[in-house]
Order: sequence, then C-alpha cells, then structure tokens
Amino acid sequence: MDNNQLNSGSIETLKKDDTLLVSARKINGGKVSLEFAEVIETSDRLVSALTILNKSDDRFSSRPRRAWVSAEPVDASELFNVNFGDDGEWYDSEKGEMMDLDILNPKYNGQRFRVQINETVEGTQWQIDNADVAAKRKGKGGDFITHNGEYVYSNGDVVLVNEGDNVTHTYLQTDTVTIESANKVEEGQPVEELDFL
Repeated sequence: MDNNQLNSGSIETLKKDDTLLVSARKINGGKVSLEFAEVIETSDRLVSALTILNKSDDRFSSRPRRAWVSAEPVDASELFNVNFGDDGEWYDSEKGEMMDLDILNPKYNGQRFRVQINETVEGTQWQIDNADVAAKRKGKGGDFITHNGEYVYSNGDVVLVNEGDNVTHTYLQTDTVTIESANKVEEGQPVEELDFL
C-alpha cells in the first residue's frame, strides 16, 4: 500500500511538480469530489517578460492549478486510507460537507496522481454560459486569450504517472495581439502612463 499521509503538505508550501490532494466534498449521487492542486511551470513554453518583471504582483503569480475528480467513497477510502463514509471527519462549510486532507504526492500502485492541463476552444456548457469568468485571460481581469478567434478554456484533469515521468499538457497557440487591443487607452489615463512607439 502506498503511503498517503494526511496533513503531509499544504497549499502554502507546495513546490513545482508536487501534487496535493487538498480536500474532499460530498456531492450528489453519494459520491465525493476530490480536489487536487499542483504548481505547474512548463519549461518548453515561452515565459513572458511581464510575468518575470511583476512576480511580486499577485495577479502575475503562479498559483497552484486545481482539478477535481469524483469518486465512490468506499473506493477512495480504501485507496487513501481515509474514512470518506458518513461517519468520517466531515464539517459543514459554504460549499457543503467538506473534509481537509492535505496529502502530499498521493500515490496508487506506485504511480503518482498529477494535475494535467488541457486547453480547448470547446468549452462545457457551463464554461460557454460563463465565459466572462471561465475563459482564459491575460492576467487577472485582462483581455481574453483566443485561439483562431475563439475563447480558450483551460481544464485540469487528474492523471496517474510513473514516478519521475513528466505530464504532457495541451496548450493552444494563442492569437497575435491586435493593434487595437495593444493600443487600448482607458479614459482618464495620464499621458505619462502611455507607451509610445
């Protein structure tokens, strides 16, 4: 059995390529939703100078990416050695009945659970209906990022990989910024804040 230890990690101390099984929440159908988090930085993607030069600004930070997977309580209990039954250590929250787990680098049969990012232009119905908050943006509250003129949706999936193997993420090529959006000026913006070519 793999050593999946409760309270062995935290979001605040999570490092690149470490995965955290953060919590569980009771959902419809008698199942539980397991929340995973991972700081994902890919070396094969270009890094924006804007990100580097604003790393102290929370809007540009690399926060852990999240992914959720539903599970049968009995199966999850056996795998993680945690009681997900009705008599488990649940507490009431604004999201429903929750259980904090904080299991660092959870495993199954010697393989690690990891978060995989898959970008797509084919959003779920909820993503399409809520594109203002679900579509990918250039920084918090920034312009929408598009691929072939369509919104990009970034989804997190949970996968199992062998220890030491990399996770393959799917990133879409973004459209080039248009002159109009590059030169957008907000009314009342001081002239000294504007960039001139």
